[in-house]
Amino acid sequence: MADETLYLKVDAHNLGDFEREGLEPFAYDKGGRVVQMSYYQAPEELFEDRELAAAWARRSFEAALRAQAGKRKTKS
Repeated sequence: MADETLYLKVDAHNLGDFEREGLEPFAYDKGGRVVQMSYYQAPEELFEDRELAAAWARRSFEAALRAQAGKRKTKS
């Protein structure tokens, strides 16, 4: 959550879902430079539909697991 906006983890596997919905990435200003994170706005519909929320949350959790697995491989 940032500024009352829910953001979900994104990677190459689920980025298209967010782009199709026209959702924006989380970005912030760092010393005059915009830094974009691997999180995108959650669709508003999630707050009204539990099953939809669970599906989006599951895909984002899977993205987080893939990111974590990738970090472990690079440390080895």
